[in-house]
Amino acid sequence: MTAVFVHGVPDTHRVWTPVLARLARRDVIALSLPGFGVPVPDGFAATKEAYAAWLIGEIEQLGEPVDIVGHDWGAILALRAVSLRGDLIRSWAAGGGPLDSEYVWHDTAQLWQTETVGEGVMQAMTEEVMAAALGEGGVPAEQAAEAARHIDDTMKDCILRLYRSAKTVGAEWEGDLARIEAPGLVIFGADDPYVAPRFAHRLAARTRARRTLILEGCGHWWECQRPDEVAEALEAHWREAGG
Repeated sequence: MTAVFVHGVPDTHRVWTPVLARLARRDVIALSLPGFGVPVPDGFAATKEAYAAWLIGEIEQLGEPVDIVGHDWGAILALRAVSLRGDLIRSWAAGGGPLDSEYVWHDTAQLWQTETVGEGVMQAMTEEVMAAALGEGGVPAEQAAEAARHIDDTMKDCILRLYRSAKTVGAEWEGDLARIEAPGLVIFGADDPYVAPRFAHRLAARTRARRTLILEGCGHWWECQRPDEVAEALEAHWREAGG
């Protein structure tokens, strides 16, 4: 049995380091989405559908059901994988990512989704600017600086293509959440500036998640801000799932 961790935007697999260091289990894999600190495969479209198909393919290669954990876009993609291929998933944990027809994309996302404007925003996203922005979002300074170092032109292009394919992702994918049968854990920061906690409760209701963990005094990057509590919650969740 493997635990598969999926990061969001604009992160890489490194965002999970604090949580992984606190887990007792070692059968874990932290994936890097194509273009996020790793090369983009030839012909990869970097749309939401392309990333979902890629993630399902990565899980298929493991040859057995997995415990999947996702944050931000990693949460959206993990939920999509569970919705479409429940046979590949033993349990899931996700948060910080909206998959809801009522959700309105945050201001930066809307800029990215706008032709020409998004490219201008990306040009202004220097390493220094991004390190400061991530720090203001609650990411510890050392991790913020490390994450910012990996935001290159390839990642920026993938972010634009992903967000522009996802203007109505909630309306498109929300209905399939009803297909989820695997036990779930929803994790959100109470002070998330991008996704209000009410969306955590709506997600939990739609997926019949076993538990919803709202971390008080925590922002968007709960895996960086509260790794002890996240690791503890994950291990309890996995024990309940049978492993």
